Amino acid sequence: MSRLKSMLTAASLGAAVLATSSTAFAADKLTILLDWFVNPDHAPLIVAKEKGFFANHDLDVELIEPSDPSAPPRLVAAGQGDVAVNYQPQLHVQAAEGLPLTRIGTLVATPLNSLIVLEDGPIKEIADLKGKKIGYSLAGFEDALLGTMLASHGVSIDDVELINVNFSLSPSLYSGQVDAIIGGYRNFELNQMEIEGRPGKAFFVEEEGVPPYDELILTVRNDQTNDPRYARMLAALEEGVQYLINHPDDSWQAFIAAYPNLDDELNIKAWADTIPRFALRPAALDKARYARFADYMVKQGLIDETPALETYATVIE
Repeated sequence: MSRLKSMLTAASLGAAVLATSSTAFAADKLTILLDWFVNPDHAPLIVAKEKGFFANHDLDVELIEPSDPSAPPRLVAAGQGDVAVNYQPQLHVQAAEGLPLTRIGTLVATPLNSLIVLEDGPIKEIADLKGKKIGYSLAGFEDALLGTMLASHGVSIDDVELINVNFSLSPSLYSGQVDAIIGGYRNFELNQMEIEGRPGKAFFVEEEGVPPYDELILTVRNDQTNDPRYARMLAALEEGVQYLINHPDDSWQAFIAAYPNLDDELNIKAWADTIPRFALRPAALDKARYARFADYMVKQGLIDETPALETYATVIE
């Protein structure tokens, strides 16, 4: 056999092997159930998908918006999804309830929740809220946050009137229905109020007695933490975050190409305000930080006790 013929034969065999390998190692499907409709909080996931980082790690990722925002963690716990975008405070409650979920990664590494008042209104300090009306959407955790923030300024939660405004937070504030709102996201409500011509001022929970926590995390079933797809997902997510930080404008273009309905002033402003809050090391776990927040949840009466940390938060190797 001539050398040329041998080379051609080898090349043909190599191509056949590559074709077989491509078939044998088709990308693994992975479903990620979001906590809410797609928005800039999910930017690292969108970038990792649209810029091919998930694909580079042999993952075919489907991002699913929930019809019921409270459902994703329970669906994943029931095996009806792979990963749920979740909230660290909620995870502590879920773990205390015995829901079989484990945190494997972080998306947004700082609180977004805040206490918001009108910038040009009469409330200049938290102490000024004594005897005032405060709007909220969800009872429980937001009450605890508010109580902590008020107490740090000598005001009891019994000294204010709480009004459930459902999800009409900022409108209830600039319409005068309430004097402040708790539960407004600093990257969205503040921008919405500015766009409406009624700028707000935020008091940040982590500066007012509340231990810092992760706003958005990634959770999976307890018995699935060794699934090899998750290590690849987190590696791709880290690459997506790095790209997002280094190329925010190009990342924004990829984001709105995938979701053109989000190309508006509010999301543009929220995009810029959210970028500094993404976890640069999504797989990293600060055990002491989680333990401190678990103790806070117990002290606030939100949970009776917290399970051992390793039963609901881990590092994927």
